[in-house]
Amino acid sequence: MIKKLQRNIFPTIIALSALSVSGSAAFYSVSGLSKLFAGASLEVIIMAGSLEVAKLVIASLLYQYWNTINKLLRAYLSIAAVVLVLITSMGIYGFLSAAYQETYQKLVVNQNQIEFLENKAKFYEDDVTRYDEELERISGNISTLSNAKATSIQVRDTSAVGGLRSTVSTAELRLAQSRIRVEEENRKEVNAKRTVAADSLQTIKLDILKLENDSDTVGELGPLQYLSGLTGTPMDKIINILLLVIIFVFDPLAISLVIAANFAFDIANRKNLYGEVENDLYSEPKKKDNDNWPRASQNHLDEWDVDDIEVKDAEEISDKKEFQKEIDKIEKVVKANIDTEDWKVVDENDKPLPEPKPVKIVQKGPSQHRVLFNDGKQRKVSKDDDIIKRYL
Repeated sequence: MIKKLQRNIFPTIIALSALSVSGSAAFYSVSGLSKLFAGASLEVIIMAGSLEVAKLVIASLLYQYWNTINKLLRAYLSIAAVVLVLITSMGIYGFLSAAYQETYQKLVVNQNQIEFLENKAKFYEDDVTRYDEELERISGNISTLSNAKATSIQVRDTSAVGGLRSTVSTAELRLAQSRIRVEEENRKEVNAKRTVAADSLQTIKLDILKLENDSDTVGELGPLQYLSGLTGTPMDKIINILLLVIIFVFDPLAISLVIAANFAFDIANRKNLYGEVENDLYSEPKKKDNDNWPRASQNHLDEWDVDDIEVKDAEEISDKKEFQKEIDKIEKVVKANIDTEDWKVVDENDKPLPEPKPVKIVQKGPSQHRVLFNDGKQRKVSKDDDIIKRYL
């Protein structure tokens, strides 16, 4: 029992790996096909699930009975297996592409929002620039008006010597001060508008920054965006190449592992013509209690005449020495019979039976082939045996 478990450990691991890969492929395929045919999703799930199971059965059946199954049926099953692999691959492609499209739509919405906010930010940037230019003009006017001074003028005065009198005119100074007050009011108003525009611009830029660093879209599509920018290839084309690589590896790998599991179990439990497991033929036999009993000696074999040997029953043997003696007798008889008789296979009338001839090779192995003989029996024969070269 322990040896059987040891023989089947690695084949079992291969089988579990095959089931995990084929199971996940079946899940993705069924999900993808149900999305492609959303109008009858339940029916599609039942149909696709049964086809996935049938595909694994077909793969095992073709491996086990490739040389014995009808050629027409074998050809049909082979074509059906290939078509089922293509259907599974189509379902996986539909599932993965739908997942990509869902994330890609988020990215498109994100990019549209960023574009809208950037246009809005440009509008406010133009306002801030215009207000800055207006403030610069107002500051220049104020600076010019601040340089206005009182001017000295001469007015006619009959009481003054020469009929003229010098005086200071403040009219321009008062006018300049009045205009400065107006410009100051304009500057306050423009400054208030500029502050509102600048605050709005800053808020929009923060919103753009948040959208550009959105963890959902950046985390999911960031690598694709990087590859797209690095290679200059559109992101849709990159994802298509990636999906094709996945689907051409996924389901074919599952089928290959199913066939490998069948092969591994066959090798681990392969039996010879005598019904013995081949892997056990080379294992060390378990040591028994009587292994330390003495074997037959050549001296005893030479002393006895074969015709005079009488072997005692096991109940009559009392000690090791007597047991040794009986063993010597048995080996003497066996040796004499082997040396003096030619073994032949005969029928019930003691007539030699014809040697069975091989008809075809049922299954090929690395060292031995399973061969069907004309007597209806299958036997394992070494691939280098003359009987194969002579008849096949």
